[in-house]
Amino acid sequence: MNSRSFKTIEWRDNALYLIDQRALPESERYIECTDLSSVIEAIKLMVVRGAPAIGITAAYGVVLSVKHHHRQDQNTWYRMVQPDLDRLAQARPTAVNLAWAVTKMRDGLKGLRSVSNPVAESLQLANQMLAQDIEDNRTMGKLACDVMVQSNSNVFSVLTHCNAGALATGGYGTALGAIRSAWQRGLIDRVYADETRPWLQGARLTAWELQKSGIPVTLNVDGASAWLMTEKNIAWVIVGADRITANGDVANKIGTYSLAIVARYHQVKVMVVAPSSTVDMALPNGQAIDIEMRSEQELTHLGEKLIAPDKITAINPVFDVTPAQLIDVIVTEKGVVKKPCAESMRLLFC
Repeated sequence: MNSRSFKTIEWRDNALYLIDQRALPESERYIECTDLSSVIEAIKLMVVRGAPAIGITAAYGVVLSVKHHHRQDQNTWYRMVQPDLDRLAQARPTAVNLAWAVTKMRDGLKGLRSVSNPVAESLQLANQMLAQDIEDNRTMGKLACDVMVQSNSNVFSVLTHCNAGALATGGYGTALGAIRSAWQRGLIDRVYADETRPWLQGARLTAWELQKSGIPVTLNVDGASAWLMTEKNIAWVIVGADRITANGDVANKIGTYSLAIVARYHQVKVMVVAPSSTVDMALPNGQAIDIEMRSEQELTHLGEKLIAPDKITAINPVFDVTPAQLIDVIVTEKGVVKKPCAESMRLLFC
């Protein structure tokens, strides 16, 4: 497969279409968003997920807001869009790409207050963001491969957690983009994919993407990582990120922290692949990250079926924070940070 055999995000016929990631792999269906509220709902309900994809979706949500308010009043549209931008930025708290994209679009709209067709101009801004994301993903894939070549002389396997592929981005992928590039260069022989409870993004999405790509993939339960690192030829854990702080701490899907601890014990290296828009130099460390908590029902039910004792209390943090000391390398389109710390992060991002 090339990663564009499906489209995660597409603008056509004056509307935004998102592949419904809740339905995969059983059904490849698309959700049509025609106004800002439907975009916010798609983000909250995880029709779209993955930090870069959420950011790009938000950019198109801004276009829909401009379209609505400009149709209402060509003179006041800019002022009326501002509350929509604030509402959009609050759709999900942990992924910094959402706030980054809203800010970027807000800044771009300032220059459109006097143009005759702000809808077309704002759409061009969103399209540019989508195209740049795909280009950046390919750059990160090359940089990640260069790191792996320097560290490994023989073919090896990798393990990944959650989904950081074309589905989580504008296309190609961050962590899966690195894996895709490594497969094309003959560096890896197999990918082990954590199922990633409770939403099963690894089982439903990563396994589906890699299978469509023709890349050998084996699905495993999250708790099998230590056994796999003992028994299989795993050299790298490769994951994405929802936020990276100034000292190199990384917020990613719940379970990444424990996976990094297991990897360190087994001398397996950990690579985080994420765009620079995921880096939040305003936050000093991972303790400052707002960790999203989701519904208990995501744990107690499988779909509509109750799988736990009725009325049991559950806790459902969506992300955890992996300390920088457990990460060997962070790869962004701007460059590579080895042994991330406050100083090495500052050298690249300040």
